[in-house]
Amino acid sequence: MKLDFDSPAGTLAIAAYAPGWIRVGDQRLAQACVVEPGGVRLDLLPATLAEFDATHAAALAGQGAEIVLLGTGAEQRFIDYALVDFLAERGVGLEIMDTGAACRSFNLLAAEGRAVLAALYMI
Repeated sequence: MKLDFDSPAGTLAIAAYAPGWIRVGDQRLAQACVVEPGGVRLDLLPATLAEFDATHAAALAGQGAEIVLLGTGAEQRFIDYALVDFLAERGVGLEIMDTGAACRSFNLLAAEGRAVLAALYMI
């Protein structure tokens, strides 16, 4: 799905997504990634959501976001609630949704200037 969205200068936006890939700006990504308003990180998430643990939650918490959008693929899948608490204790809100919803939400929140990041698994 192509997302038509005007983002503020200097802020990345998720331009499109489809099964197996996400496009951020002009960059097409085909692996789990973290999108921040200022860039993309490929080293913060494990290859699969099933491997997501406290180490990965701590890495996300250390990025300075006030909210993390976790895109879990084609369908919303929940993670261990202890990880939600772990992030909350560090002042980071976690919203879990399917990846399409996370992409759209990221664009809106980033355009508002919010400290947001999207941790995305492919559809």
